[in-house]
Amino acid sequence: MNKKIIPICFALLLGSVTSCTSFKPYKMEIRQGNYVTLEMRQKIRVGMSRQQVTSVLGSPLVSDVFHANRWDYIYRFEEKRNLAEQQRFTLYFDGEFVKRIEDSLAESNAQTAPAKQVRTED
Repeated sequence: MNKKIIPICFALLLGSVTSCTSFKPYKMEIRQGNYVTLEMRQKIRVGMSRQQVTSVLGSPLVSDVFHANRWDYIYRFEEKRNLAEQQRFTLYFDGEFVKRIEDSLAESNAQTAPAKQVRTED
């Protein structure tokens, strides 16, 4: 009876070894930064205070001491190690109030349709 069990065990072992060769590691989705939705972008206006901006967008991910009057909201999404989405929303302040807005989504839409990509105080 032992002679019948050995070939069966060998076949099972061989089958499990060959299945390991087709093993593919899991690749995580990586989201980094501040995701700013279209609705959030539309609420931001020139002349808003820093506190008003923070209540809509939250704090920027990185505070730059060299550019204290600029807030960058940067978002990056990688799916299976490939860049799937990237956006940048930058606010420039004059003292406590928004003076200028730069939006990467408006810039990318400008190629397909006329859109205002930079809003400034007149």
